Amino acid sequence: MMRIDIITIFPKMFAPILNESIIKRAQNKNKVKIYIHNLRDYTQDKHRKVDDRPFGGGSGMVMRPESIFRAVEALKPKSKIILLSPQGKRLNQKIAKRLSGCKHLILICGHYEGIDERVRRYLADEEISIGDYILTGGELPAIVLVDCLIRLIPGVLGDKNSLNFESFEGNLLEYPQYTRPANFRGMKVPKVLLSGNHKKIQEWRKQEAVKITNRKRPDLLKGCIYRGVKNG
Repeated sequence: MMRIDIITIFPKMFAPILNESIIKRAQNKNKVKIYIHNLRDYTQDKHRKVDDRPFGGGSGMVMRPESIFRAVEALKPKSKIILLSPQGKRLNQKIAKRLSGCKHLILICGHYEGIDERVRRYLADEEISIGDYILTGGELPAIVLVDCLIRLIPGVLGDKNSLNFESFEGNLLEYPQYTRPANFRGMKVPKVLLSGNHKKIQEWRKQEAVKITNRKRPDLLKGCIYRGVKNG
């Protein structure tokens, strides 16, 4: 079973997501345990202050290191500690697969204008970003990371084969999906999907996945060869 501890100054942000859908089912199945920790609980002043002005001047406030170190040290020290940060490695499926194999993760949600560099250098094992844009804090990236990881834990998804056909598996975007009705306002489902020939259906899906990836995300196909089509 995986354990995920999330350190944040906005603990109420997580309940609406963590208590719904696949994440909720994963917790009910005891595939994962998720604990939310209010960083202010680890402060030692009556105002529960977690930030201060930056040395050297500048705009905004910087998160202080003391309470963050205390929060992490109160948890298991052998855990993998991840700082959600725009400076981190951009999250992708390969990173998600690697992290999904960890038994215990501690996620630190940054905020304000930044976080004391000593947290980055001496406490965090890894920094993760979810994209090249700025958010108010690390809470939303933490939710994205948790959702991404949990669906990769064996036994979480109902169909054990569904992960094999999702976007970014094998560096391909997902093939087109259709359901009933077969003819909607003159827009028809491809005949091959109605044929019952599973071999031809799989071939069609792979070909369509390559086409879509080549059109929308050709960077994913660089140096790959699929069905005789070379890209890059």
